Formats: sequence, C-alpha cells, structure tokens
Amino acid sequence: MDPNSTHITHDFPPFFRVHNTGHIERYQVHDFVPPSPDPQTGVVSRDVTISPENHVSARIYLPKTTTTTQKLPLIIYIHGGGFSIQSAFSSLYHNYVNSLASQSLSVVVSIEYRLAPEHPIPACYDDCYAVMKWVDSHTRVGQGPDPWLNEHVDYRRVYVAGDSAGANLGHDMIIRANNGFGFKFTGLILVHPFFGSDKPDKLWDFICPDKTGPNENRLNPSTDMDLLSKLGCERVLVCVGEKDFLRGRGWNYYQGLKRSEWKGVVEFFESPGCDHVFHLFDLDCEHAVSLMKQIVSFVNSGGHVMSHF
Repeated sequence: MDPNSTHITHDFPPFFRVHNTGHIERYQVHDFVPPSPDPQTGVVSRDVTISPENHVSARIYLPKTTTTTQKLPLIIYIHGGGFSIQSAFSSLYHNYVNSLASQSLSVVVSIEYRLAPEHPIPACYDDCYAVMKWVDSHTRVGQGPDPWLNEHVDYRRVYVAGDSAGANLGHDMIIRANNGFGFKFTGLILVHPFFGSDKPDKLWDFICPDKTGPNENRLNPSTDMDLLSKLGCERVLVCVGEKDFLRGRGWNYYQGLKRSEWKGVVEFFESPGCDHVFHLFDLDCEHAVSLMKQIVSFVNSGGHVMSHF
C-alpha cells in the first residue's frame, strides 16, 4: 500500500470516520441558526459564553409570558448526537427548544459542548458540568451574570433534559449534583437515552480512551445500583421509541432505578411505532405532539404523568 495514500482507519456511521492523516470526516454537517425572536411561539433567545477557554457556551430561551413577575421553571437541555455531532445552535435543536420553552412555559438553557473525537470524553461531561455551575452561580451570589436567569427562574423547579447522548450526559449531571449546588434538581427527562448494553461499544471505546474512574460507569449506569441510588433529583421521566435500537437501554435504566435504593419516582413513556429521536425531525406529527405533552406535563404538573406502553 502506498504510504502516501489516504485511507479510512476508523469508521463509525452515522457519526464520523477517521482518515490515516488524522482528518475527521463527519457524515452529517449541521447548519447554524442565530438566536432570534421566534414569530410562531413568541420565544426569544440569545447566546452566552460560559467558558471561553474551552469554547463552552449556551443558548438561553425565554418564553412569552403575560406577566414580568411570574417565576418560571428552568430546563437545562443537552443535545444528542453520539457525543460527536450536532449542536445547540443547529436549526434542528433551535426549533425543538423553541417549542419546548413555549409549551412548558420554561426558561431553557441549551448547552453547546465540545464534540468527540477531537475532544475525547470526558470533555463533554466537564463542559456540561461547567454550565451547571454557571447556573448555580445565580443562586449562590443572588445576582448571577445573566439577567434572564436572575429575573425569571424559580430555582425550586429546575430540570435537566436531553435526548440520546444528551440524556446520558443529563444523567451524569444529576449524579454530580450531589457535590452540592445551591438548588436541588426537581427532575430528569431522558428522551431515547444513549446508554450501554452487555456488548462492547466500539464508538465509546474510541472516543473514551480513559476507562478508569467515573468514565467506567458513564456509558451503562443501569448496572450500578449504588450509583443509581445517588441520583440527585426527586423524579425521572424515561421516554423511548418502540422501534428505537436503544429502546432496551432506556427500559433497563427504568428498571434499574426501580430496583435501586433511590427514593424518587420514575415514569416510563413509549412512542408506538417510532424510531430514534423521530420527534426532532417532525415536531407536528402525532407522536411528537404526544411526547411533548408528556414532557410538559412532567414539568408543570408535579411529574404525575401516565405510563404509556
């Protein structure tokens, strides 16, 4: 073989492949949309920089309300994409979070984290935690750096939500919250979570070269009852798609929480006939509307949603 020829050394569809030159080629290249008022929902958004040295930022969404004095729930949202694609600033997630903020009447902080493989795990976990600490600074100091969070957020109602890899990251954030924040997380919303199974995960092995310490349990937390018992929130909503290849992993997490010594309440919701993160691509389809209603109910009615199979 010609040593100067270019060839693929690692291939992980639909995420990325690696050339022998070190070049990373992604199968999907997302677009970028700026923050802006949304004419359909009335939600306004803007971007904030959290950690300039690590290029960690977030997009904050403020729903349209009838009063300026009303305190609103806060949802910290983490996008999916196999830890290696997509962005909080893509149209896919911008449109979804606009809808989430509007329908749940919540302030949403959507996290932009560094992607693997250029930034191996645990970079994305550390970035998300940096945003959590930034949010926490608004409660400890009394007047944090962001006026929207200072003026509009009810810190008795703080949720972490994410889809796919973002759900995995969200679980880890709730575990780490036990380190001590100025508020207690009310709930965790896992949509089509990317957790491990009893089989090796080649993508994870490549993007997570260090398997020691906390990285060992991050992929498959449902096997660690002691870890699940430390979940730092009162309620969890696990959502899966019937035809999603990750459905079983969401179910295992749900069952693991029920078997653990965690004292909270966990709910399970399944979208019949639906594939992985189907809702992001058609926000108005019947099952996407149903899924959104469950999430909104979980946020705004004390989490008493109906289990749906």
